[in-house]
Amino acid sequence: MARIAREVRQLYAMCAAAIVLGRADLDGADDAGFDLDLAVFTVGQAAEIADIHPQTLRQYDRVGLVTPQRTEGGARRYCLRDIDRLVQAQRLSQSEGINLAGITRILTLQEENRQLRRQVRRLQSAGEESVFAAGRDGDIIEMQRSNSARMWRRAIRTQTRELPGRPHRRVDADPDSKSIVLWR
Repeated sequence: MARIAREVRQLYAMCAAAIVLGRADLDGADDAGFDLDLAVFTVGQAAEIADIHPQTLRQYDRVGLVTPQRTEGGARRYCLRDIDRLVQAQRLSQSEGINLAGITRILTLQEENRQLRRQVRRLQSAGEESVFAAGRDGDIIEMQRSNSARMWRRAIRTQTRELPGRPHRRVDADPDSKSIVLWR
C-alpha cells in the first residue's frame, strides 16, 4: 500500500467527519473527487471517527459487515465507504435493533441502490448521447458519441459501395437510423 500524504489524510478525515455528522454522503464525496475506496484510516482512527470501540470494528470484520483492506503487514485500513457503513451499522443496531445479518443485507442493498442511481444519472445527463456495444466478454459497455463518429457515419451512408462477388443488389441505409455496428 502506498504512503499517503498528511494533507490528503487530513482531507479524508474531514470528509469522514462530515459523513459521520450527516453533513455529507458518499455521492457528494464521490462528486467532490474523493476516492471512496482509498484505504486511509487505521483501526484506531476509524474507531475514533465513527465513535465505535476498536473491538467492535474487529467483530464487524469477522462477520463481513465491513471488510477493510490490509497492508503488507496485515494491518487493517479503512476507507470512506467503510466509515459510512460503520456509522449506518451502529445506527441500525442501536436505534432500530436490527441484528448483524440484517444490517449486512440492508447495507448491501443500499450500496447497490446508490450505484444504480449514479448510473441512471450518468445515462440521463442532458445533451450527451451514448452508443452501447458488446465487449469481448459479452458485457454491454457505454461509449460516448462524438462528432467524428457522426461524420464517419454520414460518409458511410453517402458512399455506398457494393461488395465484390455479390449480386448487384443495392441496400440503402436508413437515413433516420442512429445506430452503428462496431466490429474489429
